[in-house]
Amino acid sequence: MANLQVRDIDNRLYESLKRRAELEHRSVSQEVVMMIENHLKRDNLESELQTREFLKLTNSWHDNKDAKDIISDIRSSRSRNNRSRTTDELFD
Repeated sequence: MANLQVRDIDNRLYESLKRRAELEHRSVSQEVVMMIENHLKRDNLESELQTREFLKLTNSWHDNKDAKDIISDIRSSRSRNNRSRTTDELFD
């Protein structure tokens, strides 16, 4: 089993961890491991939920146009910009 050493923990943070560990009847080390595990589980769950929401959107846009027509529509809707234009003004 791996070991993890954390240095330079603020005293207030350590005391908070210590109190929380006591409330949960764990050592500080056990409490930190539980907190990390819970955080990672939550991140994985959020990621999974976001993936499911994204997948619900697949095939939600139906169009009879072929790819060339869609590309043409996109290009024709674009506006010209003047970014490459050189001027004497600072922020024209």
